Amino acid sequence: MSVVVEVVERVTAELVEAFGRLLPQLSSGAKPLDEEALVRIVGCETNRVLVARGDGGRIVGTLTLVVFPVPSGVRARVEDVVVDAEARGQGVAGELSRYALGLAGEAGARSVDLTSRPERAAANRLYERLGFERRESIVYRFTISAAGAAG
Repeated sequence: MSVVVEVVERVTAELVEAFGRLLPQLSSGAKPLDEEALVRIVGCETNRVLVARGDGGRIVGTLTLVVFPVPSGVRARVEDVVVDAEARGQGVAGELSRYALGLAGEAGARSVDLTSRPERAAANRLYERLGFERRESIVYRFTISAAGAAG
């Protein structure tokens, strides 16, 4: 499969449809994104939403690169990488990732972080082949409930 990666510049009906198809493949708990939600995501100055188009131009994958300045330098994170089930194993995630790494470097990021669940064996192998190194770290998560933050 030939893959073309592009940065999303504007939200279209095609993009809304693609996220509606792809996001549930990433997370069963992900809520559907409407056009307004995608406009907020694409329009956020720290985000670069990438899409991969396969043969015929159909969107077959997406990745969000987040680049942000902090006191210790420019940081970057890869978030929400998902490739359509029928396009997996054909280099889509690799193309998305390489493109994102290039953008992060252009933005002055010193490093790019991502997280991946252990059961995503193929994804973890890909990240290691791309040069990502596993870090000894503890990730903490505080979940904000509907009632609000802890007080």
